[in-house]
Amino acid sequence: MRKENDFLGEVKLPDDALYGINAYRAQHNFPDTTPFHKEWYKAIGLVKEACYNTAIKFRKRASKKIDIDKLPVAIPAEDILKVMATQAGLVASGEYFNHFIVPAIQGGAGTSINLNVNEIIANASLQAIDKKPGNYTVIDPFEHANIYQSTNDVIPTALKIAVLELLQILEESINDLRKTIEKIESENRHAMRIGYTQLQEAVPSSFGILFSTYNEALSRDWWRVSKCFERIKTVNMGGGATGTAMSIPRFFVMEVVSELQRITKLPITRSENLSDTTNNLDSFVEIHAILKSHAVNIEKMVNDIRLLAADVITDKALDIPQVQTGSSIMPGKVNPVIPEFAVSSAHKIYSNDMLISSLCAQGNFELNAYIPTIGHAVIESIKLLIAVNRTLKERLFSGLIIRKEASEKKLYHSASITTALIPYIGYKKASDIAFTMRENSCDIFEANKIKKALEEDKIKEILSSQNLLKLGFSIFEV
Repeated sequence: MRKENDFLGEVKLPDDALYGINAYRAQHNFPDTTPFHKEWYKAIGLVKEACYNTAIKFRKRASKKIDIDKLPVAIPAEDILKVMATQAGLVASGEYFNHFIVPAIQGGAGTSINLNVNEIIANASLQAIDKKPGNYTVIDPFEHANIYQSTNDVIPTALKIAVLELLQILEESINDLRKTIEKIESENRHAMRIGYTQLQEAVPSSFGILFSTYNEALSRDWWRVSKCFERIKTVNMGGGATGTAMSIPRFFVMEVVSELQRITKLPITRSENLSDTTNNLDSFVEIHAILKSHAVNIEKMVNDIRLLAADVITDKALDIPQVQTGSSIMPGKVNPVIPEFAVSSAHKIYSNDMLISSLCAQGNFELNAYIPTIGHAVIESIKLLIAVNRTLKERLFSGLIIRKEASEKKLYHSASITTALIPYIGYKKASDIAFTMRENSCDIFEANKIKKALEEDKIKEILSSQNLLKLGFSIFEV
């Protein structure tokens, strides 16, 4: 065991632990079991790498003009900066994550997150130069690993990087699902079905029309998500504790975001008002509202599918894939678990939206202390939506079976189809036919024979799928 000290006292840590006293205290202060998102951890590694690379550039630039050793401020040696940059790159690839022990839900505005990563980088760098972890006289989590940084610019900047990378995946997942649904729409363009309003039979429609509404909704979702990049690409890196860049070289402030952009290949930019970007987190409220909109569209869509495939509907319109056993006691039972997963995820996102909105409003003066929980909720929502889109594509819509013949037969036996006759025979005569259909349990063609409202050829023409699915009617065709 090794000993580490801070102004609060001493703790003992395992000799090979890359975390230090600060992470240890946080782990015990915040006994939460919610794991920190690895995507955010990796993004912090990218930010740290950019910081060390920029510090190296600053050192080289300064050494051309002055004697570095005679400077009134200390700049870490280049070899230390280089080894830390290498270890930060490994953090960015996910290395050492088992040494990140700070939970997701915590206090302190992310200081524990930043210090845990600093300790990992410092101790991993010590090992890389054949020194033991904890030998902070050589490489220190504060003096070296945190050079020209603050929790208050590192953590939100890393959050935005993690979110931007996840949004790219989300955008792709939405488009993949949309393409699958577009294929169903195209293949069933003229497949007739009953349209419903308020869960009651209403008017003739088609599966093509139904799936076109899902396609359009997902297209809007894709477009809105693509706009999220503009909302959060502005970062406060270089602003330090409150955006004033106190104790940070001007060179570093001007160069670090460009270096971060080079490393991440993301369209990030330095805020023109670093204090504003540090103080206000409304951009996360804005983008999460877009995520919520996508969740709303998903829930509506899968609820439709779940109802159309439900056993409570006579002659149900479609079958969903059977993906797992539905009961531990009822043999052969299969449940709509994929739609249920989507609905549950949507409601988790709704709750996250309220959480993010309320905590973003809780910022005080120069900082928002709740960014760890805000960031966790944002990342959770994006990852949930990615998971939902993927499983809907692979385990619901790709194996959907539409009962075309049964649906068309049900339509012609439904009184709802008499709506199509109104322009030709009026509401009252159409109602008589509807009543006859119900009274005799027959289809519309048989009811028309009984009521003699229209010639047989004429009613077949009116009720053809080609006529029913065209937009409106022309008086020259009546």
